[in-house]
Amino acid sequence: MLYEHFNQIPKSLWVLKYFVPAEIACKGTGKILVNLHALRCLDNFRSMLGNPIKLSSAYRSPYYNAKVGGAPRSSHLQGHAFDVVLNGMDKDVLKKTAEKCGFKGFGMRYQTFVHIDIGRRRSW
Repeated sequence: MLYEHFNQIPKSLWVLKYFVPAEIACKGTGKILVNLHALRCLDNFRSMLGNPIKLSSAYRSPYYNAKVGGAPRSSHLQGHAFDVVLNGMDKDVLKKTAEKCGFKGFGMRYQTFVHIDIGRRRSW
């Protein structure tokens, strides 16, 4: 479900333990697309890591995705992609843990984050 702003989500409907809507919302517009399957995978990922994580990007509105130079068919537009800030964490550990949680797409070439998504199986 798409909300015009993350503060419109009823607290009773938010099922995540480790994240609040503002962390998942578009950084440029505040819009949020709630993809429950992806969000449950993300929460499970955080639980399995045993450490807090920071997201540099989650859902992106089409406007914001274009503004930041995102791919035209980015998984972020579907609400099922997350860029996890490394903060000293090992990329391979993040990938292996994410795979156990149902993530299939991995962007490993970035210096400061790892991209994970539940789209088709691929890696770059």
